Amino acid sequence: MLRNALAVQWKQRTCKREFCLFRTSSKGQYEQALELNREAMQQSPNDVVGYFDLSWNLTALNKFQESRRAVQDAFDRKLDGEVLHSNLYYLSFLSGDTRGMAEQVAWFEGKPEVIPDFLSLESSAEGHSGHLRKSRELNRWAVDSAEHAGRMENSSSFLMDGALREAAYGNLPEARQAATLALSQVPLGQNAGAKGALALALSGDTTQAQSIMQGLARRFPQNTLVQSVVLPTVQAQIELVRKNPERSIELLRTAGPYELTNASLKGCMYPAYVRGEAHLVAKQAAAAAAEFQKILDHKGLVGACETDALAHLQLARAYAMQGDTAKAKAAYQDFLTLWKDADPDIPIFKQAKAEYAKLQ
Repeated sequence: MLRNALAVQWKQRTCKREFCLFRTSSKGQYEQALELNREAMQQSPNDVVGYFDLSWNLTALNKFQESRRAVQDAFDRKLDGEVLHSNLYYLSFLSGDTRGMAEQVAWFEGKPEVIPDFLSLESSAEGHSGHLRKSRELNRWAVDSAEHAGRMENSSSFLMDGALREAAYGNLPEARQAATLALSQVPLGQNAGAKGALALALSGDTTQAQSIMQGLARRFPQNTLVQSVVLPTVQAQIELVRKNPERSIELLRTAGPYELTNASLKGCMYPAYVRGEAHLVAKQAAAAAAEFQKILDHKGLVGACETDALAHLQLARAYAMQGDTAKAKAAYQDFLTLWKDADPDIPIFKQAKAEYAKLQ
């Protein structure tokens, strides 16, 4: 997501308060980040990135009207920039405002220096609704645009975005193919490596996933998000492949304090998602439901993520396991409504329709 790219800029700045803001937000401490953000903006009221950060942190807290007002405050000061328009696109997506989304698409047209990031955001939005063919097309454009601009690390990161989405939706050969292509290009950055390792673990290629993990562990021994979020989440998924759900749940304990991060694994709350799946495998339906509901409760953070869409389905499965047919039907309906015009050949979509039919 575009937010992760901007996070690097925050790290490179010299203001100590702003660096604390980046660290606080990246670890999912959005209320604290807001306080630091407002202090920083008092010092630099004409810094467009400050308004973007304020808007994003408010969005992550589901304060959508306040987030939109922060962007408008920037416009009122005659400030503008692609980061503000990316947030407006995302806010329009969250509210189902297709006209608002189209307005931002039009704004980004003809701006090749920023179009790869926006295409990636569009790809996520389409994938969230099960429009996987369209999502793939947009992702290919993002990859090609980044390569054309010489941004090879971004190109591999976009490829891994697609690989992770394919794996989550059950298209395992496509996931492995995309991840393998990214691995063949350039040394992976931290975020691309994290996404690639999880995509490969989800697709059953545990050997390659562990190889990437070992590389990340060597390169980032002091990085909190790598050590406490990425590595345990990937290893937990590997344990699920090995039919060890209890071990998976245990590994994810270290990720708990940081699972709301927006700076790792696409900000998609994958630790909670994998933990929920582990509880399902362990036949712990109530605990599983709590994890998937946690994801749905953070719409502003995970809204365009595949985990947000799939949390509806997984919640339905948890309710069905509990024997609560009414709640299960309602959750299945939520998912099927969201994917009402999804590509019909997506494996997890076909599974969901078959499961729902059995409840009738």
